[in-house]
Amino acid sequence: MIPRGALTAGFALLVGLATGPVAASAAWAAPTPAPSPTATATATPTPTPTGTADDNDPKNQVDVPEVSTLAAPKFQLPFPCGQKWTGNSSNSSAHKAYEIDFNRGSTAAADRGDAVVAAAAGTVVISAHQGSANGYGNLVKIDHGGGYQTFYAHLTVRTVGAGTQVAQGQKIGTVGNTSKPGNNISPHLHYEVRQGSGYPGNIRKATFNGATFGYPNATVTSKNKCGGGGGSTNPHTAQSVCGSGYKVIDSAPLGTAATVSLLYNSANGNNCVATIKKTSLGKATAVTAYLEVEGKPRASDTGNFTFYAGPVRGSASDKCVKWGGKAGTAVYNSPLEHCS
Repeated sequence: MIPRGALTAGFALLVGLATGPVAASAAWAAPTPAPSPTATATATPTPTPTGTADDNDPKNQVDVPEVSTLAAPKFQLPFPCGQKWTGNSSNSSAHKAYEIDFNRGSTAAADRGDAVVAAAAGTVVISAHQGSANGYGNLVKIDHGGGYQTFYAHLTVRTVGAGTQVAQGQKIGTVGNTSKPGNNISPHLHYEVRQGSGYPGNIRKATFNGATFGYPNATVTSKNKCGGGGGSTNPHTAQSVCGSGYKVIDSAPLGTAATVSLLYNSANGNNCVATIKKTSLGKATAVTAYLEVEGKPRASDTGNFTFYAGPVRGSASDKCVKWGGKAGTAVYNSPLEHCS
């Protein structure tokens, strides 16, 4: 389970002061290295010699025209609407200024595969695995005009290529733990806002929904593409909430208020449950999703949520499960089932 808004037990400590953001968690065991970069990305740029300033300012893969502006883009949290993430800028020896590492789960590994979205509209100028050049691993860099860029590092996969025009809130990848060879880091999103050139002096304080991040540590609720508190279509699906690799294998209506779905990931043997609202979209109402793997305690996500409850994940290979959810007064509780 990934409890929304739960303060993370600890954040990834980055190492390698001159070689980019490389994290090694003291609180979490290092997970299995992330998969190779996806085919959507273009070729990796030629790395500069280790230890140079250019390590932290990787060369763009595409050029974009210069745009003059007096105001910064209206950045939102780089995660789907309604999610709560805890950011930390101080627990990394590699951070030079206002970089932020984000986690939200009870363990860092719980966040691996969660969706990362564009903080503002712009053009993707880097989508590549940085290899041995620095510690960014799978990196997406977006140019927003006016000299502003955002960095999204350590992604498990990248879902956009260099040259792609992206909208605010568009998925660009998933949270991961990719880095340079030999760096065993815990899953997290390394996020930066830069303006102009001259690292690290060009790193700016992050702002989300018009408010400056509460440095050095803060928990923030995403307003990214929330639609101003309303709308007739939920922008989230059970698959997007649970993450890459999960497929819906069962679902049940919760009256007209929501649908609760059970998903399975054949690659890792995990189940996931998400309750997706159909009414009162953008308004915080009582919603629940739960998963009970045979022989294990029930895990649930319960609260007042704007679009969905979950994801609640559990290892269920060769195990039966009970699952269900609640929206308002409508409830669904499954029998012990899906045993293969």
